[in-house]
Amino acid sequence: MTGWTVSDTPEQTGRTAVVTGANSGIGYVTARELARRGAEVVLACRSAERGTAAAERIRAEAPGARVRVAPLDLADLASVRDFAAELTARLPGDRLDLLINNAGVMALPRLETADGFEMQFGVNHLGHFALTGLLLPRLLAAGRGARVVSVSSSAHLMATIDPADLNSTRRYGRWTAYARSKTANLLFTHELARRLRAAGAPLTAVAAHPGYAATNLQTAGPRMEGRRAATRLMELGNRVFAQSAEAGALPTLYAATAPDVRADEFFGPRLQLWRGAPTRSLRASWARSDKAAAQLWAASVRLTGVAYEALEPPDGSPAAEGPRPGSVQP
Repeated sequence: MTGWTVSDTPEQTGRTAVVTGANSGIGYVTARELARRGAEVVLACRSAERGTAAAERIRAEAPGARVRVAPLDLADLASVRDFAAELTARLPGDRLDLLINNAGVMALPRLETADGFEMQFGVNHLGHFALTGLLLPRLLAAGRGARVVSVSSSAHLMATIDPADLNSTRRYGRWTAYARSKTANLLFTHELARRLRAAGAPLTAVAAHPGYAATNLQTAGPRMEGRRAATRLMELGNRVFAQSAEAGALPTLYAATAPDVRADEFFGPRLQLWRGAPTRSLRASWARSDKAAAQLWAASVRLTGVAYEALEPPDGSPAAEGPRPGSVQP
């Protein structure tokens, strides 16, 4: 993958993709490039207005692109269910080839989702956990080559999850909560990959992170609170230190399309987890823990009410399988 660029993205004609948070930043670039190479892309966006504007830009930048907008609010499980039902009814060939779990929030003041979950855990992990589970039958129907890509962050290195306080009710730190949600993305990928392997399912679960990319993610929290100095500091960091959203999308595009990708791999920028061409990325040991992944999975099923029935053994017990390569045992 040395020097892999957007021009190396393989042809995607005949494939259908869903990209969450596709109206800006990494999600927008990912959706545009998949559409440019022939995929039919669903832009899953909280704001229909911003999603429509993004679709128009994609059509202008990639003539012939087949894109459409569908409303999705990951902070509301009812919206997630509505999106999955509407998408399933309209999928060509009743199959979905790519699900890019890209949308997210970062370092917000403590807020709650419509279902009462801490916002960063609820949006970044639980919303995508529910969405993936609801779309699983359509992903499995696509057969070999179908992938689920969850966008994590190098910030996962800052903190692991607390199984006794997943919603950060006892103590809340905005950056710790963000790091925990990004660890949750990796643990979800780890357990999903294990379950898919145990079931012999033709679906690959992988993860990616953009490094430090200039998007509106960094400034959303400070702007929400009216912290002008913090907003300006984040804007300065984006201008001086960050790579572009175009470059930040490369690990996601690689994870979604490159032929040498294997289950449970994690891709990010080559240079100091920060910028450059995509490569296999550093991953904290706690983000490869079989025990933590299984605990988080069970909690996520309970909290969302979404069970991955196709990946459950007949007796309902966890699938019997040895540890995955690269996993960490308790």
